[in-house]
Amino acid sequence: MKIAIVEDERLFREVLRNVCVSELGHSVVGEAGSGREALTVIPSTLPDLLVLDIHLPDMDGFEVLRMVRRKRALIRTLVISSYFNDYTLCRIERAGVQGFIDKSTNTMDELGAAIAAIDGGRTYFPPPFTEARRLHGRNPVAFDKVLTDREQTVLGLVGEPLSDAEIADLLGLSPETVEKHRFNIMRKLGLHSRAESARFARRCGLTRPPVSARDRPPPN
Repeated sequence: MKIAIVEDERLFREVLRNVCVSELGHSVVGEAGSGREALTVIPSTLPDLLVLDIHLPDMDGFEVLRMVRRKRALIRTLVISSYFNDYTLCRIERAGVQGFIDKSTNTMDELGAAIAAIDGGRTYFPPPFTEARRLHGRNPVAFDKVLTDREQTVLGLVGEPLSDAEIADLLGLSPETVEKHRFNIMRKLGLHSRAESARFARRCGLTRPPVSARDRPPPN
């Protein structure tokens, strides 16, 4: 296969390249360390497989995938991430990708197995992912089953944490509308305070993952 790798950590990108080329015999036709770079590299190299880190410094990885699919709707994709939670699970399911690897728990052997499976026309999701998907599917009050997309967005911003006025400004809503969304969220999830809502948002992964020291803007 011709493979493109989108991964912002240079060392891990080199490891991915080595697994793909030296161990599995594929060719790496493009590499990118950011979402914007990926949107240039992928159309110019036409890979068979996209190995995509979903937490990039400049863009959301799923947004990168959505934009790539405008021109290459059937591109096979292996998602990798350092963070796995309920929200990531839901987004992976909705994205319809061919595999997932958790950088925090999976091994290089499993990465190789995932790429080999996709090359063979199969999918690859490790046992912890499959178990999490099973438990999530059996939970009738999972957040994605009881909240609208707008409510999930508002809840994530509550967990950032942002005030109602800040959320309203960001989403182009009135503060009163945001407050109404927030109370509907609390009612549906059985939450009793803004602080409890923020903790729920962080626990489910509705907020952005922590920013590493490498990705923080320099001090003024």
